[in-house]
Amino acid sequence: MLATAWSRAFGLRAPIVNAPMGGVAGGRLATAVSAAGGLGMIGMGSTATRASLGEQLRFVNSKAGRFGIGLVDWVMRNEAGLLDDALAAGPALLSVSFGTDWSWVDKAHDAGIPTVTQVYDATGARRAADAGVDILVARGAEGGGHGEVRLATLPLLDAVLDAVSLPVLAAGGIASPRSLAAVLAAGASGAWIGTRLAACPEALTGDVARRALIDAAATDTRVTRVFDVGQGLPWPARFPSRVLANDFVARWTGQEDALAADEKVHRELAASIAAEDPRIAPVDAGQGVGMIREEASVAEVIEQLCAGAHSLLTRWSAPDT
Repeated sequence: MLATAWSRAFGLRAPIVNAPMGGVAGGRLATAVSAAGGLGMIGMGSTATRASLGEQLRFVNSKAGRFGIGLVDWVMRNEAGLLDDALAAGPALLSVSFGTDWSWVDKAHDAGIPTVTQVYDATGARRAADAGVDILVARGAEGGGHGEVRLATLPLLDAVLDAVSLPVLAAGGIASPRSLAAVLAAGASGAWIGTRLAACPEALTGDVARRALIDAAATDTRVTRVFDVGQGLPWPARFPSRVLANDFVARWTGQEDALAADEKVHRELAASIAAEDPRIAPVDAGQGVGMIREEASVAEVIEQLCAGAHSLLTRWSAPDT
């Protein structure tokens, strides 16, 4: 199977780590990704609690082997004990992003756990490296969910690889053999994949959202803060989210102040999310969403990505005939 020096050293059969997407990357998805040769990550998102982490850890079984855990920095700091519980679970990798306090890095190292964080430019990459982070994720603006919208994946990967000597995983728009081959050829140690795996049946994604991901075109995503504002989630403004466009995005993008003050709309949004109303409820999606054409299992997706990328890389490296 496809491999890089980093993936072999980390004990993986495939250079793929699933993005720890809150509400999507649960224990079942982590188990499936690890069983398929990558590293499965349990994602604790905007509403994470110690109880929700414990619930997802129940689904990580011996088939998975190793797994990782991903936390949102400001959520981790608001939920006392969440970091301690994550470390006590003994993950193979701890991811914490969206913050500027690096004290969690030493705590993870004291527990013998390597660390990873998302970065968006060369300055952020150097800062994370100086803080002792072991692995970086160069998350391009194409990526789904939250992140800074600064550079596209390939320019960002160039900048980060020039800035640091750490292993760098590429993220953002990687959903096909071609895009996987491209970032590996550019020097990435692996791929941090979200949207493509969010459509798999092992994910926590609801049926309506899964169908929306499968049916979406690459041009159907928007970057917005309206769902964070409408749900009262204290995401810093510099971290908007890329989602599938829908009626709520069209109505409220650019009207965030009015939305913040409208309690009636907040209640309607909560009800629509509970009902999985595709016109209103958020579905995180990166620009690679147009490459999703069927509801394939995690094992099938990873096999297709790796086999296809291996074939392309082999062809590119072969002498002309």
